[in-house]
Amino acid sequence: MTLSRAQVEQTAASIEAVQEPSGAIPWSVGEHTDVWNHLESAMGLMVGGRREAAERAFAWARATQRPDGSWPMKIVAGEVEDHSGESNMSAYVAVATWHHWLVARDEDFVRLMWPTVRRALDWVVSLQLPFGGVAWSQEWRDGAPASVNEDALLAGSSSIHHSLRAGVALAELVGEPQIEWELAGGRLGHALREHRGLFLDKSTFSMDWYYPVLGGAVRGDAARALIEERWDTFVVPGLGIRCVSTNPWVTGAETCELVLALEAIGDRDRAAQLLADMQHLRTDAGSYWTGYVFPTDVDEVGVNWPGEQTTYTAAAVILAVDALTDGTAGADIMRGTTLAPDFAEIALECGCASEDVAGLARRTA
Repeated sequence: MTLSRAQVEQTAASIEAVQEPSGAIPWSVGEHTDVWNHLESAMGLMVGGRREAAERAFAWARATQRPDGSWPMKIVAGEVEDHSGESNMSAYVAVATWHHWLVARDEDFVRLMWPTVRRALDWVVSLQLPFGGVAWSQEWRDGAPASVNEDALLAGSSSIHHSLRAGVALAELVGEPQIEWELAGGRLGHALREHRGLFLDKSTFSMDWYYPVLGGAVRGDAARALIEERWDTFVVPGLGIRCVSTNPWVTGAETCELVLALEAIGDRDRAAQLLADMQHLRTDAGSYWTGYVFPTDVDEVGVNWPGEQTTYTAAAVILAVDALTDGTAGADIMRGTTLAPDFAEIALECGCASEDVAGLARRTA
């Protein structure tokens, strides 16, 4: 089962209904906005035929970016609640902009967004650690950048890898090659394939399981092996996937991200089944409950929790449907065949052997 075009449009309308006058798209009414989930929602709006609302969201991102290229981690009704900047959240503007290009083919819009993308990815690349992962956040104090939290998250760095490939594709489109991004992408991809043990241990979270595949660093046989490794830990047949392995709680966004990861490696049958399985979270209005706590005892009753429908869940559903149906040209955004080619492992700083720097010079000449 997949959704009809009318159902996709209804779900996109449910996202726009939450959008604030500023263009911000919070998690739900009255909740906070973070730039990653905000931009994921903008992508859902583009697929759902609500370009004007999507572009209001992009305008909000341009207006709220700080001079260093980052965004505050949490903004509530226009007020900053958490000033620190998170690297993977800020990087995602490249993915959203490339997705807009795929759907709309509007080069003027790409050029409008390019300075924002460039500042964001320059900041993110500045946070790369010697082993190749990217520090997950930087504190802000007294209105200025402060200490860097020098630990890397596996899921976040995987998303950054995806963003760097989108960023390099955008750079080629506007004619401004960014060799430093390519070098950073090569180091990061290597770390995600060869040094996963150096990232913070968040292995109870399903995102740490599938994100190296979703972000494109791990593909082919290695990706299929990685997915099989913890399939039975996280997948709950008929319901979706657990957010955390220790809790009887399936979540719609994580399920749809796994759908996208599976589709990207050609495992379309299981992807379609998971998309069908999570539709119990859909409301009559086309929005989606965040998750469902399922009963583990005969005396228990399942319940949707938390008691809210989230924009990012709705957006993830739309993107998953688009990938499985090839409904728009944006269907390729996770599959990645339109993105920059896989990065070469050049100038590694982790102690492993790497390709010659001359290889990059030949590719970018």
